[in-house]
Amino acid sequence: MLLDTTKKIPENIPPRISESLGAYVNERRPTGDFLRAVLENNLSESLGRADPENRKCLFDLVSYIYNEVPAHCWGSAQKVRDWVSGKTK
Repeated sequence: MLLDTTKKIPENIPPRISESLGAYVNERRPTGDFLRAVLENNLSESLGRADPENRKCLFDLVSYIYNEVPAHCWGSAQKVRDWVSGKTK
């Protein structure tokens, strides 16, 4: 397991986002558009796709990803594509 989903995820991150993030990292499952934009490190796309609840948690979500998600599966659109396709180990 690459992402320890038992670690404390900030409370303001919606469960649907934390569950999708865990499935993305541990199962290489594609995410929705908002979370994909965050994982791609695309701020303008993240803000454009965020609903009000996700706008409120964006800082905490990015901080969590930065500190807990392995760097080889986030940070650019190419890294995200490679991760989901299985090109990255």
